[in-house]
Order: sequence, then structure tokens, then C-alpha cells
Amino acid sequence: MSLISPLDSISSASVSRMAAVSVLAVGLCTSATALAQEPNDAESSTTTWGLGLGVMSEQEPYAGIGRDNQPLPLLEVENRYIHLFGPEIEFKLPSLDISDSQELDFGIVVQYDGSGYEEGDADILDGMSERKGGFWAGAKMEWSSDFVDFGAEWLADVSGNSKGQLINVGLERTWDFGEHFLLTPHVGASWQDAKTIDYYFGVRDDEVRFDRPAYAGESATNIEAGVRGVYMFDKHHSVLMGVEVTRLADEIKDSPLVDRSTTNSVYLGYLYRF
Repeated sequence: MSLISPLDSISSASVSRMAAVSVLAVGLCTSATALAQEPNDAESSTTTWGLGLGVMSEQEPYAGIGRDNQPLPLLEVENRYIHLFGPEIEFKLPSLDISDSQELDFGIVVQYDGSGYEEGDADILDGMSERKGGFWAGAKMEWSSDFVDFGAEWLADVSGNSKGQLINVGLERTWDFGEHFLLTPHVGASWQDAKTIDYYFGVRDDEVRFDRPAYAGESATNIEAGVRGVYMFDKHHSVLMGVEVTRLADEIKDSPLVDRSTTNSVYLGYLYRF
């Protein structure tokens, strides 16, 4: 079960949503997969496909920007070598069976992040240079057991915009309710280095104005908690839902561009598997 992914459907808000959307998109999809029967060796070599549509609503941290509501097209492709979902692709590496109830999975991930802003997005951003998203790549590890699942991921900005790095970690446990419904509470933390924070929340000397002093970002850790659910009508039709709240680190809250201490995301989607 995937705990962390990038990113995955990162849209046009701040970098803090990279972990959030990962949970609300890729995690939702792979939770639904867990409801199906475990594939045998022959089935594991086949490729499965899924198409769907979701809606994401998120409160952004920047001052003067309200909730961002947008549709998210969903595309899933998975076999024993890759897993593509939304804007992330994972190249699977050999796994390690620790025991009958414990397993270590490894992968190389590449994902697109639409974080950033333009100066016209809010009054506080007038006169600011555009901050762009881009592609992030790195490695992930997931440890699964009967009691709890743990995931860790390292990502670097390979587009060269922020030149930053991220480390995401998370814990979750899934409960089955009958044959069709899964509920998964989760908690996690997302560390972002100083280059990442400075790029998305810093104010450069040439961007200073009377109500926007210069600000240099420092490395920071956001804390996240939420719950996601999957209702699978049959092997083809699934409804995906999720809610997450993120407590922003002081290094982000102290930015003159930010006027809140938390952000939140709500997600609802439908996926059809062929």
C-alpha cells in the first residue's frame, strides 16, 4: 500500500501540498487495490488500467488567496515494473519479504509539482517574481505489516527552480469494513530544506515593499494528519475520498506572504478500472 508519493496531483498552490495530494490521490488509489484479491504470479505480470475524475478543494497558505477548487483527471497504469497515477510514476525495485506479515518495498519516483504562484494571484504577491513548480525525483521505501504501515521518501527538484530537497515520512493503518469499504487514518511529516522554503515563501531584496519585508527561508517540517476512504462497488467502480490538515512550520508561518498556521485539503473522486 502506497503511503507517500509526490506529489501526485500537485496543483498550483504552495509546495506544502506535495505530501497532501500524495496521500489524497495515490494513497486513495492503492487503498482501493487492496480490496481486490492478491494477484497470483501470472496476474502480476499483466498491466492494469484505470481512468477517473476527482475534485480537490484546498485552502492555500498565502495571504489573500481563498480556497482553490479544481478538477483532477485520474489515470492509473500499473504492472510489476511501474505504477503511474496522476502526475507521478514509480519505477518499482525488488522488494524484501521480512516475514509472512512484513514486507519492504522500494522504488524510484518522478513526479510533477504545480506549486508556485504568479504576482497576480493575490495583493501580497504584487511585484513578486513568479515561482514555478516542476519535476521532482527521488527514492521511496515502504514497510508494511499487519499492525501499521510506514513510508519514507526523498525528493529533489530536478527542474532546478528551487534547487531544493524534501523528505516525507508517514504512518497509517487501514481498517476493512465489509468487503467494499476501507478507511485509513494517517499521520506524517514533511521536511523541506532552506532552498525550498526560501524559493516559495521567501522575499528577495528587490521584492521588498512597506508591508512585505525581506525574508529568507530556513529548513522546516510540516506535520500532517488525515483520513482517506475507498468504497469499491465492484472490481471496476470505486469512489475515493479524503481529508487532510497540515500544520505549517514556524519558518513558513513567519513569512510575510503567509497569513495562516494550517492548511487543509478535501478530496472526492471516481475511478474505473478496466
